[in-house]
Amino acid sequence: MASIQEIQEEIVEEFSMFDDWMQRYEYMIDLGKSLPLIDEELKTEDRIIKGCQSKVWVNAALESDKIAFTADSDAIITKGIIAILIRAWSGQKPADIIAANTDFIDEIGLKEHLSPTRANGLVSMIKQLKMYAVAYQTQLN
Repeated sequence: MASIQEIQEEIVEEFSMFDDWMQRYEYMIDLGKSLPLIDEELKTEDRIIKGCQSKVWVNAALESDKIAFTADSDAIITKGIIAILIRAWSGQKPADIIAANTDFIDEIGLKEHLSPTRANGLVSMIKQLKMYAVAYQTQLN
């Protein structure tokens, strides 16, 4: 399994292939289509990420000593955003997720091309995924 850093570098490289933001948005939408989807019965109120304009559900499960994330959203761009984060962090150890930086988000220019409400949602998604990692790291200790 590639490290978080290696996956983030891959994502940055992929986004750098596109000349404009319309192409990047289309790519994000495509990434959203490959998102490991959360089971319908797990789409509950307690799994909705607070602070997102759209509905985003995230579930985390500890498999061996790594976290497996699944998610879904009712908005295609938001689905693409959470897919990017899950691609970088799913299948990784909680401590590595906690320590991971999110500079790659800035490197692909995502924050600056999102509306303020979507940018707030992105921050909320990052916080929630890291909170799951903290909770599971506590269990492992």
